[in-house]
Amino acid sequence: MKGAPGRIRIIGGTLRNSRLDVPDLPGLRPTPERVRETLFNWLAPALAGVQALDLCAGTGALGIEALSRGAAAVRFVERDARAAQALHANLARLKAEGGAVTVADALAFLDGAATPFGLVFLDPPFAADLWPALAQRLEANGWLAAQAWVYVESPRDHAPALPPNWVLHREGRAGEVRHALYRRCAELPLS
Repeated sequence: MKGAPGRIRIIGGTLRNSRLDVPDLPGLRPTPERVRETLFNWLAPALAGVQALDLCAGTGALGIEALSRGAAAVRFVERDARAAQALHANLARLKAEGGAVTVADALAFLDGAATPFGLVFLDPPFAADLWPALAQRLEANGWLAAQAWVYVESPRDHAPALPPNWVLHREGRAGEVRHALYRRCAELPLS
């Protein structure tokens, strides 16, 4: 028997201390609070007015945190219709303007017409090992602004293969998670 749905908290900005309902779905793994706190401290100077993409959004905690802290808009992409519905309900309940939810497979979504984003959250289900394929599509299909920030969450001891022009800015580990923030360079960095 599955447990009751959970709740997680937005930790900063205009929606600070708001609770997000988290459906009890297999593989749904919200980014831990202390990881979000660290990430958004790193991103603080870059959030005002940014257009963000939350791929494999799940609960949408990363994107909602970005909206709370000044992002102009966040496109949430989530494959599971139940998770997407819960995310849509949380956005409506919080009156979080600027959030739009798309129910789609992330790989298929990235094969569509691109809009460049200044910030991307790349946190796919760990078991699916989608990082290289998603990163390649983000880079090749025009989804990233010239100096975009890309947040990548992966298992603690796994640094996924990413495009060579994504330069590691900061990284950390918490529990079983490796969290890393990359800055996209329009050209390959010199070795």
